[in-house]
Amino acid sequence: MDRAQIVHQNFLDRVAAGQLPAGASPRSGLAPETAVAVYRAQVLSRALDLTSRAMQKAGEGFYTIGSSGHEGMAAVARALRADDMAFLHYRDAAFQIARADQVPGQRIAWDMLLSFACSSEDPTSGGRHKVLGSKALMIPPQTSTIASHLPKAVGAAYSVGAARRHRPEHQLLADDSIVMCSFGDASANHSTAQGAINTAGWTSVQSIPLPLLFVCEDNGIGISTKTPTGWIESSMAGRPGIKYFKTDGLDLYEAYATALEAAEYVRTRRKPAFLHLRTVRLYGHAGADVPTTYLAKAEVEADEANDPLLHSVRLLAEAGALEPQEALKIYNDTCDRVDRIRTEVVTRPHLKTGADVAASLIPPARVCAPTNGVPPEKRAETFGSDMRAMDEPQPMSRLINWALTDLMLEHGEIVMMGEDVGRKGGVYGVTQKLHQRFGPDRMIDTLLDEQSILGLAIGMGHNGFLPMPEIQFLAYLHNAEDQIRGEAATLPFFSNGQFSNPMVLRIAGLGYQKGFGGHFHNDNSLAVLRDIPGIVIACPSDGAEAAMMMREAVRLAREEQRVVVFVEPIALYPMRDLHETKDGGWMRSYPAPDQRIALGEVGIDGDGTDLAIVTYGNGRYLSTQAKAELEAKGIKTRIIDLRWLAPLPAEALLEATKGCKHVLIVDECRTTGSQSEGLMALFTENGVTSLARHAAGDCFIATGPAYAATLPSKDSILAAALDLTGGAK
Repeated sequence: MDRAQIVHQNFLDRVAAGQLPAGASPRSGLAPETAVAVYRAQVLSRALDLTSRAMQKAGEGFYTIGSSGHEGMAAVARALRADDMAFLHYRDAAFQIARADQVPGQRIAWDMLLSFACSSEDPTSGGRHKVLGSKALMIPPQTSTIASHLPKAVGAAYSVGAARRHRPEHQLLADDSIVMCSFGDASANHSTAQGAINTAGWTSVQSIPLPLLFVCEDNGIGISTKTPTGWIESSMAGRPGIKYFKTDGLDLYEAYATALEAAEYVRTRRKPAFLHLRTVRLYGHAGADVPTTYLAKAEVEADEANDPLLHSVRLLAEAGALEPQEALKIYNDTCDRVDRIRTEVVTRPHLKTGADVAASLIPPARVCAPTNGVPPEKRAETFGSDMRAMDEPQPMSRLINWALTDLMLEHGEIVMMGEDVGRKGGVYGVTQKLHQRFGPDRMIDTLLDEQSILGLAIGMGHNGFLPMPEIQFLAYLHNAEDQIRGEAATLPFFSNGQFSNPMVLRIAGLGYQKGFGGHFHNDNSLAVLRDIPGIVIACPSDGAEAAMMMREAVRLAREEQRVVVFVEPIALYPMRDLHETKDGGWMRSYPAPDQRIALGEVGIDGDGTDLAIVTYGNGRYLSTQAKAELEAKGIKTRIIDLRWLAPLPAEALLEATKGCKHVLIVDECRTTGSQSEGLMALFTENGVTSLARHAAGDCFIATGPAYAATLPSKDSILAAALDLTGGAK
């Protein structure tokens, strides 16, 4: 008999015999009918755990990390309001079930079993995963999280106060909402959790409203690694800016009372709190896990003797709310009901095709109120002396700044956040004056933690804001890439498009910086972004293009709820000249505010048919330099500027290169994992026979005179083009 069946039989036998564990008397404050409702939620959670394991053995279910031992979260749910957003630990089925009791019209057992069966009728994920989550219950879906949801919980909590000051059109959370996020004691050690908790305290001590309740479900073990006794309390009780509460999740009355106290503290003080909830883990980590292979049998049995359901039966009896035999009947009836539902849900349809699965990668468009533009006088007041400079060509950094100003004037829900974006104006001055123009509420200087920056953006996106986070340098994205891969990009997918977190992530990156570089500040790899399904990657190559693409990026995020990554080539920020000093050949005039470049629209410079150079970013600048010499040698050349690196504008590229004898791909990223690999495949698969690529070496970038030694140059592009075409005509 496996441990799940042992726990099940143990409950039946001990309740029938009246052998219930000792403990404190029930605290007052929980009405009898509510206490019984909490118990029913606990029992349903347990019955679903048992059934999920049976379904897996029968090939009818596919994911069995259960919630047994953590049923105390049902009491926590009843201490919160049903419209308080909750980001859940994967053992929190009892929380979701208890919350469903607070919302009319829910069929929680049916819905969760559909999820276990991965049926396409699952109302949360549409059959893509067994997830906890529900739009109706204000629970964004999570799966297998190891604290990766904590940064966005911080962001969502921050958004509550921010929405009071600047109302976003698509505001979701009430002004007096709080946000709850739960996690295990082992996950508390993850750098993501530590960063989020630190950010919450850092924010709180500055008296910035942050109505956030952390709930740590402490069962003393993570998979097979034990948490040291007292570790959570000793490491969390003294955190500055965060009030610590401790309670026993085995005692539904105690858990409810303490959770209610913690929630009221957060709601009234608008400050974060940490609720330390004692739990036990039953059955082991997941379905295939056998706890007695790494724990002494006596330890496993001790936890089983502390079954929260046994404690609940005793407490309900002592409170006069429910007799043990009635509690036993509820348990048996619930198990029977879940088993009956199981026989129905396993007959429901599943996703069948790749298209079915991918259908939710792109979130649905949303209706946005039309804007009539910005009144000329308001625009003139905001821009001030910059208005006079708009008639003259400018470098990219200034045109991006003006584009951001126009966009923030037009869309009050835009907020920017990052290291130094506010008062300093960004590491390269791109956001200068925006702090003075729009204030600290919309230009948020964050602490130096990329996970927290992106989490803030994701969470604010949940509440109707349009976040524009900035990562100072491309290489620093790697500190936080899972916030995009594992959280932002997957949310529409796992919620079947019901939840989204639109944003425009600005990253200063790529190579060619003179005198300032190395592998962090001159990074030329976008591979970590290219393989994330559903996101848009933009990379402009001149200032006018950057302004028009930025407007499209904001439109995509605002109206289509997309996650857009906007890569700004650092070396081109100040670029003025093209061929000769002071020729001003790479400066551009500021395009009118209504002009934009649509997603998938490539740039074409020239109409030559001898050679097409396909490139982007710095590659376009260098290829334009090489083009003059190629033309002088009689090689008629056109340059195709990708602009949009993902999704790859395949049809536009094929059309733009049509009729060209040769195609050369110039890629400033490394040979391995770069855009050039996908482009080579695209052109080869579509019959282009004279094809070559010229990419950077598979090497980090040096500082000093050799900063560009591994990168394409005008001369190396010229040589590659001559080699491909056979030389001068």
